[in-house]
Amino acid sequence: MSWQIDRRRFLHATGLLAAAPGILAAAPGTALAHQAAPQRAVRDIYHEVLLRHTRWSETQFDATAGRYRRTDFGFAVVLGNAVLLTRGTYDAALAGVEKEVLRQRTLATIRHFAASNVLTGGTEWGKTLFWDTTFQSYFVLAARLLWHELDAATRANVETIARGQADYTTSLGTGNDPRSGSWTPNGLTGGHRGDTKLEEMGVYAQALAPGLAWHGDGSGWREAFGRWSRNEAGLPAADLANPALVDGVPITANTARNLHDTFIVENHGSFGPHYQEELWRTSGRNAVHFLLAGRPLPEVLTRQPNGELLWRTILATMSDAGEPLMPMVADREHLYGRDVIPLAFRATVLGDRMAAWAESALAARLLAYQNHPPTYRLAKFSGEAKYEPEARAEIAISYLLHELRPAPAPVSQQEFFERAAFTVDHGADPGLLTHQSAAAWAGTVTKPGFTKLAWQPAHDDWLFKISGATPMLLPPAAVTKRATVVYREVRDGFAATASLLAFADGFAGTATLPTGTIVCALPRPGRVDVHNLDMPGILSGSRTYRGSAGTAVVRAREASRVDELTFPETTARHVRVVGVRPHPTYGYSVFDFDVNGDLARGKATTASSYDTGREPRMATDGNPDTRWAVSRAERGRVDSWLAVDLGAAHAVRQVRLRWESAAAGAYRVETSVDGAAWKTVVEYPRPDLSTPGWLDVDGRAGFVARGAEPIRVEGDTITLPAGVVEGYVRADLRAIAAQAPPQCPPGVRASVADGYLSLFNLSGAAVTGTVALRGSRLYRGTQVTTAGGTNYALTLPAATARVEAPWFTARDIPAGITAVVHDGRRVTFRGGPARFTLEHRDGRTLPVVLGQAEHTVTMPGAQAFPFDDLALGRVTFPNSVLPQGMTDPAAAVDGDQRTAWTPGQDGRMVVDLGAVHRIEEVRLMWTDGPVPPHTTGYSVDGRTYGTATEARYVAVSTGWRPGHASLKSITVR
Repeated sequence: MSWQIDRRRFLHATGLLAAAPGILAAAPGTALAHQAAPQRAVRDIYHEVLLRHTRWSETQFDATAGRYRRTDFGFAVVLGNAVLLTRGTYDAALAGVEKEVLRQRTLATIRHFAASNVLTGGTEWGKTLFWDTTFQSYFVLAARLLWHELDAATRANVETIARGQADYTTSLGTGNDPRSGSWTPNGLTGGHRGDTKLEEMGVYAQALAPGLAWHGDGSGWREAFGRWSRNEAGLPAADLANPALVDGVPITANTARNLHDTFIVENHGSFGPHYQEELWRTSGRNAVHFLLAGRPLPEVLTRQPNGELLWRTILATMSDAGEPLMPMVADREHLYGRDVIPLAFRATVLGDRMAAWAESALAARLLAYQNHPPTYRLAKFSGEAKYEPEARAEIAISYLLHELRPAPAPVSQQEFFERAAFTVDHGADPGLLTHQSAAAWAGTVTKPGFTKLAWQPAHDDWLFKISGATPMLLPPAAVTKRATVVYREVRDGFAATASLLAFADGFAGTATLPTGTIVCALPRPGRVDVHNLDMPGILSGSRTYRGSAGTAVVRAREASRVDELTFPETTARHVRVVGVRPHPTYGYSVFDFDVNGDLARGKATTASSYDTGREPRMATDGNPDTRWAVSRAERGRVDSWLAVDLGAAHAVRQVRLRWESAAAGAYRVETSVDGAAWKTVVEYPRPDLSTPGWLDVDGRAGFVARGAEPIRVEGDTITLPAGVVEGYVRADLRAIAAQAPPQCPPGVRASVADGYLSLFNLSGAAVTGTVALRGSRLYRGTQVTTAGGTNYALTLPAATARVEAPWFTARDIPAGITAVVHDGRRVTFRGGPARFTLEHRDGRTLPVVLGQAEHTVTMPGAQAFPFDDLALGRVTFPNSVLPQGMTDPAAAVDGDQRTAWTPGQDGRMVVDLGAVHRIEEVRLMWTDGPVPPHTTGYSVDGRTYGTATEARYVAVSTGWRPGHASLKSITVR
């Protein structure tokens, strides 16, 4: 696996280096989809959001008990209430409740739950680390905001909660909380596969913060807080290479591993950015206590080991809504209210301008999001209201962070995505290959159950559905083998990815280009689902599709979908619905199944399966609130069915289906006289548009299909034919579709989208042959010019893919010339005589006069990409927190001879090559001055180093002293 990134781009992304010219710019015609966030203060938006959310939070008030409910910690709404009661201008019309009523309800709730906490002698809640301490943190903070309005007994109880929880958590040492069941950090060892322990360690630290902040250091509190906090983002290969001190303790003392070695977090069996953000979510909850109490922040909150490497993984999956994408999580996408606090912490406490943009973009959408049904809620697309008290509390904390530590000015949206342009292969285990460019995000997902080529053109968070099990383009089947290539600017001269995936019954290929364009070689038709909601301020309520066959407008369906299908009259006693394409997560579920209006009501109804309490008869019982649903075990089954016996033969001509959210994407209606022999009478959906060649999607993106079949639009689903499919952010689709595609040997597919040559060997054998191309672009390798193009000599190993950059164009070159492109600056020609102009992709030109002899030309000023250097652009350690006197060791692998690494006294650096290699040569280049004594070591696992040169990690240890030279570069071959 490999993590490949331009160091300068990352330094820009973390705000450590000012923007400079030359960073990847948006390609012509790829303007970002949305304008920069409005200038309204983020804090003011949060205040209005809290006011409006109060209409929901008041539903948690139990009038009989005189307090907010305990269920799902509904009483945590008191923190938002406390902010509204003590900050800003209260607006009862927005809140839906008078201020004094809100005050009395809030105070009564704090009095009750302060006394009912286990730590104060109650039995109702508290002490349990998972998840009571999260709500204790909110609760203590609410009480402190209203401290002067609380009675002495309640104050004493609140103090007891904070102190008692810190004592209890410390008493556990590194052991499990017996009250929390299976929720455990696994001691200080942690865990990274399947379910990270980053979150659990964060909760242990979070349980200690209120005590430390409001009452100082109790016995062992600070030590325990630092121990859990430092290990949250633990990765031994990084931590053992970092002697820097945090709160007086060296990072080398860390013992946990909670991250994959590409700094990705796995939770519940998949990549979950929502959980990767836990490092800053718990930090935000903790920091606000210290800031409000007027105490200094523990150093670990501002110097988080591996924190910046985690953050750049988030940047590499960020959308234009300022939140990370969830390609493997079904119930966290668009969970806006829960994604604010990590950004608020990074923006305000860490002063991160990139986070400040992301937060402002998310805040700018909050009110529109909140107004969408169910109105007022902040975490609505999860389908669970239990997240609402937490979302309210975290919006309140974010408000306070902005009050206590104003955020810096954000970067612009364009600058954000230019800085955040990374290519990353997170490996086969996490199953994610990503490319964030200035124009789009794309990810090839191979985690079991989530297979797809997820694409977000223009970073548009509401265009295509890419979350969870929702399929996209690739067959949604298990990947048996993957071969990937990651191209990075600093080494290869361009950023791209290529993959070739093997399935049980064939192969598929993907490529992502620096322009934001994607290419997919599909063995069978691929599916793309489109978001279509009426959400003023975010979505318009319809999507427009345009192709060579015409235009179709598909309007949003907001309520339960109702399908009324008519068909030629037929005689039947039995009618059934047979699924063809289920909801990707929940299968099929129907509220009402009617035949000819009411023929099916009360009649015997059967199904292929059903969930408990969701029996087949509930679809024909006439009750609009009951429904049939497939069993949980059969949610993934395609051909589930629901059938009704009408009791006698009838002339049948209409079926009406009212679906639950688990609505079929496609199905057919069948009839039968005897219940044994069935015939299809109608199918759903009928295409809204069927168009050959190309399809524009709402003016936001488009596809060009090189297959024989048309592209179909059916409701909010696009079906693309088998063959090569290209996805464009902004382009003249009609003109592109009219261009002749490359002609390839059997088993090979190719594309020249945006000038890049994407090649896929969709076979289990190596292929050698010729790819016939139009035009006069020249790619690395050998090609012979023809009357209308070139014949490119191809050698492609079995089941592999690659991308070649269009380094040169040969203007006016005659046919019969052989061109061998060695690299990004050097070409050998033969087959003259001929005169022509060689144009480099950066615009430089060079006249070429070719005689009978072979002639090699070198383009002045161009670089010889790709470079044979395993270290270029790789991750280096120490990182995030640097030892005193040391500068960033990434300066030695950034390809820039103007930068250098200063080791500091006896400093040591490690380069992570991304995979084990046989090291042939390590070359060090120093600045002027005495070269410090130094040695080179090698390691396979990042834990133990020696002289064996089969290694993934290369370490340079120095005896550096002031006056010694600095290291300009380390080259590894």
